[in-house]
Amino acid sequence: MKLAKLFLSCGLVACNLASATAADLSGQLGIQTWTLREMNFDQVVAFAKKQGITNLQVIAKHIDPNSPREEYLKKKAVLEANGLRAYTFGVAGTSLDKEENRKLFNFAKDMGIKLIIVEPPDFRILNNLADLAKEYDIKVAIHNHGIRSLYGNPLVVRTLLKGLDPHVGVCMDAGWITSTGMDPTKVFQEYDGRVYDIHLKDKKVEKTQGDDVSFDTQIGEGQGNLNKLLAELKKTGWTGVLAIETDSNDFARDPNEFVAKAKAFVEQNGR
Repeated sequence: MKLAKLFLSCGLVACNLASATAADLSGQLGIQTWTLREMNFDQVVAFAKKQGITNLQVIAKHIDPNSPREEYLKKKAVLEANGLRAYTFGVAGTSLDKEENRKLFNFAKDMGIKLIIVEPPDFRILNNLADLAKEYDIKVAIHNHGIRSLYGNPLVVRTLLKGLDPHVGVCMDAGWITSTGMDPTKVFQEYDGRVYDIHLKDKKVEKTQGDDVSFDTQIGEGQGNLNKLLAELKKTGWTGVLAIETDSNDFARDPNEFVAKAKAFVEQNGR
């Protein structure tokens, strides 16, 4: 009987461990409101509720950190009343002036935001952002665009991170990584725990006589091999938010199908 109980106990532990490692990534979905750039704030709220997405990565069009404090706190209250949250803001403007950047961190503190997405125009800005991130205990994540952008080469970003406090990490844009010909899964692995946010975006690249041309696709229909990335996120127990995003103006004009297909892709491949 004792042996049977031991086997039962071990079996329950194994089941619990399996459940822990088999997290459903669809519960970590969010949306970058750049995807909803054709909408105003109230329309964004209605859209997110309709889609069942509670995590919003907001842009300044929808909640402006430079607006009066009372104004953005009213919007925070609207989000909360509708079961939504601004989990992060970005891509945020930043400055070599540390005290100017402090305003951004005060905004984040007021909003209950624990992560700010940035793409500083000067590497030196990262030092004062790191100081503020540590002071406020609010993480900062560096966003990437194409290979010719300041942070488009992951090797450059990894080199920068070596000299910065762990409060500074990466917002990995899977679509722009794909546009460089790199594998988002491999890039995620090489960041070794410093990816704090992901822009869930897919692209195809067309070869031309000059520069290669990339364009957005439905999530899962591009060259990003995003099902492989989701498998890696599950394997490592990554706990960040997958923010659905598109740079396509066509998708942005009517994002319903784009977002619905993105959700379906994660629900199918993220369990």
